[in-house]
Amino acid sequence: MTTLNLDDFSDLIERPDGGVRRDAEERRERLAVPAGALGRLDELAEWLAAAQGRVPVRPIERPRVVLFAADHGIAAAGVSARTAGDAHELVRSVLDGNSPVSILAARLGAGVRVVDAGLDCEPALLPEDVVRHRVRRGSGRIDVEDALTREEADAALRLGMRIADEEADSGTDLVVLGDLSVGGTTVAATLVAALCGTDASVVTGRGGRPIDDLTWMRKCAAIRDALRRARPVLGDQVALLAAVGGADVAAITGFLLQCAVRRTPVILDGVVSAACGLVAQRAAFRAPDWWLAGQASGEPGQAKALDRMALNPVLDHGVTVGEGTGALLALPLVQAAAALAADLPERAAQEPQESKVPPEPLETQG
Repeated sequence: MTTLNLDDFSDLIERPDGGVRRDAEERRERLAVPAGALGRLDELAEWLAAAQGRVPVRPIERPRVVLFAADHGIAAAGVSARTAGDAHELVRSVLDGNSPVSILAARLGAGVRVVDAGLDCEPALLPEDVVRHRVRRGSGRIDVEDALTREEADAALRLGMRIADEEADSGTDLVVLGDLSVGGTTVAATLVAALCGTDASVVTGRGGRPIDDLTWMRKCAAIRDALRRARPVLGDQVALLAAVGGADVAAITGFLLQCAVRRTPVILDGVVSAACGLVAQRAAFRAPDWWLAGQASGEPGQAKALDRMALNPVLDHGVTVGEGTGALLALPLVQAAAALAADLPERAAQEPQESKVPPEPLETQG
């Protein structure tokens, strides 16, 4: 198998159709509801029309929540409120329908797919269709060792690409992307700090389950140590993902890039998907045009990454639970935008008024 070069995606990924977007904007001007009255729904509809390459935009009929799962070795450094190696419990909650993302997805008619990229548990604890993709069990502790080997990073990227192809081939017309991990926000913050050239304290947040001050300081220290290991390999995205990423992070990066190749729009969730987007942007600068930021999670690393990618969150409701929940909350707005853009009537054409010519004066007979 040839070694994966992410720079090749720069030639494979095109922007959504700008001509179609202009057509969508012109059609919007003709609708009965005044321009601007629907606020950001107009922008969402035009983005979706450009992604679909058609006007009027098609309704979203087959949305899909895709969650990549893994355990990160850095959790053993006491940087998370969750116990290291417990990500499989998050997966079980989703599969059993007890998590926020499961409940909302059922209400919104979105299927949920969980992909085990690197959980640290016995495969028998979860269904075969979840664990069969696993690249490795857990990952290295990024403050003192590589998360993955180069070969494992390559395999994880290809896993994400394969999942993107499967979703596109099955007819998925919008992906809601999320992660199920323990230690994932520490890894994500490291990647954001490395790619944006900032200090650990600027990007370190409190995580999905808020941590206390002492844990936050440990998290900052771990990120600073990981940054020293990340900086020498900044010019090589695969090496960066191997050094301070993880199997789920690499898989999400490959997934985002291949979704852009396949012209599949994606709604990003929190800091993990944002960090992966930042890595993908380094490989293909047009890729972020295919993504929406579903929500502002409150994580400073996410805000930094979204700013770098020029993505403006659709929602800001203070949702920190992760697992794709915030991104999923944006789905009804995108669906509403598509429905209104497709079904609102155009203004009736105004009939030109007949010019009134004064009658000629009657001639008087002499």
